Amino acid sequence: MDLQISVKNMLAELLAISLPLTPFDMPLLDAHGATLAEDIFVGDEVVLHRGAGIRSPQIGLAASLGLSRLPTQPHPRVVVISAGDDLVEPGQAISEDEEYETNSWMLATAAREAGAVAYRVHTIPENHGQLRAVIEDQMVRADLIVISGESNDGSFDLIKAVLEELGDIESATPNLEGSARHCYGIIGDDGIPVITLPGDSTSAFISFEIFVRPMIRSMFGIKHVFRSTVKAEITSDIESPIGLTSLVRATLSVTQAGESLVSPISAQEDLLSLARAGALITVSADSPGYLKGEQAEIIILDRTV
Repeated sequence: MDLQISVKNMLAELLAISLPLTPFDMPLLDAHGATLAEDIFVGDEVVLHRGAGIRSPQIGLAASLGLSRLPTQPHPRVVVISAGDDLVEPGQAISEDEEYETNSWMLATAAREAGAVAYRVHTIPENHGQLRAVIEDQMVRADLIVISGESNDGSFDLIKAVLEELGDIESATPNLEGSARHCYGIIGDDGIPVITLPGDSTSAFISFEIFVRPMIRSMFGIKHVFRSTVKAEITSDIESPIGLTSLVRATLSVTQAGESLVSPISAQEDLLSLARAGALITVSADSPGYLKGEQAEIIILDRTV
């Protein structure tokens, strides 16, 4: 039977299997966008700090010091697999019983925004053996595998059964409003981290933000793996079920006095809410929500990082 787990505890378990990748020296241009794996000294002075992002000024400084290569944490390679026999690639005709394959496109680009090299795979597994072959084939190029499959049909059980054959897997449902069952653990001889996300696109996005993005940032060797948070005034009441953590899609604005306002988006189940959202309002599991005018902690969604 699947476990119920808090968001905090599940995230801790995921970060424990998302260790920084082995550093290696990269040519200057290739190192751009990566993370510095060691301090760079000029005499006794540290001029480039371990853990810093390598951007154009750092490349210029390294070149001025005569360095042609830099010790870097490589970009994690993330394979996103979307499994489902009723999913059709965008651009093709669909029937009433089908829908366009959305999650692998959204999750692969979200992984890139987090700093990863992402590969997307849409598969329609006919049986257990076929799905296992797809996953094993992708393991050779993956530092992390993310699988999206429906939780309310046979897809989840099929994915879970295959992963359990390949490694050490936990199955749990986080206490996150609107979420569903997840599998996570390590698979293969190299101990590759893997996590499954719900098939519902909004739930998959929230799970990616809360669980997968920090995993990628941790593997990238970045010190601060979480998005920035700020306090903002709520512009309308928010209700949240006790016992579940809620992340409410919202828009941000600033008053003439420079105060931050955050407004919940009305249709939370719609993918349009993800496209419009600039922030997530966090409501803890022990809170019934917020009243208009109260201050809340919000997560800023900066998709340029």
